[in-house]
Amino acid sequence: MPAGCLSFVLRGLDALAVEVEVTVASRGLPHTTIVGLPDAAVRESIQRVRSALAAIGRDMPRSPLTINLAPAHLRKEGPVFDLPMALGLLAADGAFAKAPAAAPALHEWMVAGELALDGRLRSVTGAVSMAMAARSMGLRGVIVPAENAAQAAVVRGITVLGAAHLKQVVEHVRTGNAIEPFEPRVVSAPLAPTAPDFGAILGQELAKRAMAIAAAGGHNVLLIGPAGCGKTMMARALPGILPPLDHDQALEVTRIQSAAGLLPGGVSLAIERPVRSPHHTASCAAIVGGGRGPRPGEVTLAHHGILFLDELPEFMRPALEALREPLEDGHVTIARSAGTVRFPARCMLVAAMNPTARGNRGGGRGGGAADADAYLSRVSGPLLDRIDMHVQVRPVDVSLFATRRAGADSSSLRALVDRARSRQSARQGSALNAALTSSSLDRCGGITASAAAVLSESMTGLGLSARAYDKVRRVARTIADLEDSERVEPEHVLEAVQYRQLDRSSGALVEYAAPG
Repeated sequence: MPAGCLSFVLRGLDALAVEVEVTVASRGLPHTTIVGLPDAAVRESIQRVRSALAAIGRDMPRSPLTINLAPAHLRKEGPVFDLPMALGLLAADGAFAKAPAAAPALHEWMVAGELALDGRLRSVTGAVSMAMAARSMGLRGVIVPAENAAQAAVVRGITVLGAAHLKQVVEHVRTGNAIEPFEPRVVSAPLAPTAPDFGAILGQELAKRAMAIAAAGGHNVLLIGPAGCGKTMMARALPGILPPLDHDQALEVTRIQSAAGLLPGGVSLAIERPVRSPHHTASCAAIVGGGRGPRPGEVTLAHHGILFLDELPEFMRPALEALREPLEDGHVTIARSAGTVRFPARCMLVAAMNPTARGNRGGGRGGGAADADAYLSRVSGPLLDRIDMHVQVRPVDVSLFATRRAGADSSSLRALVDRARSRQSARQGSALNAALTSSSLDRCGGITASAAAVLSESMTGLGLSARAYDKVRRVARTIADLEDSERVEPEHVLEAVQYRQLDRSSGALVEYAAPG
């Protein structure tokens, strides 16, 4: 009769249960066969298992062995099956036949871990997804390498056993008292460098206000300005004015980081918003996800955080066009012949670009409109349409270098953002203004008749698309929240319209000023 235990395989962010079955034939020459669509790493597992068993004084059964990874139609990848195979081989050989009733029954646990040749357990990816799957299946718990125990323990309602060595696991299955359940505790790690303070940025008060609006409503923003004007520094300062993740968001981010193998060992929960800054040479698969598996891309790794694309027009056109779906829908769908995977991708896009390829031109587009248009044409109109705010960043006034007069700092901007988000939460729950649907805008927008008239006139004058029309409404709603206004007034709409500077039919960058 086959012996074995449960393990898992990752598909996107979901852990799908895999039954590891082991049979030992009564006669025949010793050999091992692994079936069930194993990849090279899985086929090599038997060599690691053989050496690890020898390290704890156990020998492989000297009979024909068959290891089945079911269901057979799922491709099995990686070294996650090392520990389940070792336990299955021992169980099939009768090593646990005399285990007391208090000892854990293998079929009640989900098991994963890579084995070193000396029997040590190495971490695997996807421990959070694994624990979620075990809980949904009603299992008692999971057995994982010690490095993964903190991650798995963030999933409530499941027992986590973390082991550093194969010998510990074998002894626990035999006796039931070799490993203590892991006590959940929050051990956090930053997912982004420490953000600079907005107060360190000289001048740029209008651009700082725009960044506060973007942070308050979760809006995508494009910063346009000459080299050296502070675009990149403002983008890097933005995380410092965003509120921390709530528990559900932190669990989602932790699950993504765990599945991607980016969560440091011993860390249980990612409590800071992720910030991803891919290089402009990044491929389409690197940005939105793909490859064998497939794996999450940068837009998913930035879920509930910030995706910063510096030098936006320098990115490959297919990679930029692939951003349309996540910017619009908040998720990425990747289709493969073996199935379809959906990754969450609800992040703030913060992009920066120079006015021209030379990067040394300030102001508007006059005197070099052809150069500016040619450079801007590298970014498609539909993608620009999906960016809520187009913000012009002026060259720094040289007089500020002498006075070093500080403007708005991160502390003051964070207070504005927190207040605006509190208003949104009281009005519409967890949804930020940037994520409101048209019907939700109609219900929660609170726009006055005079403001609606200004918006209609602006749409006609600038030739705004229907998508841009809703973007302006959402930004205006956020501006009203920043101003502690229950209703969206004409001045809020006028300021929001000025952040549609690159709508193609407008023909020029728009000068803007903060409300008086």
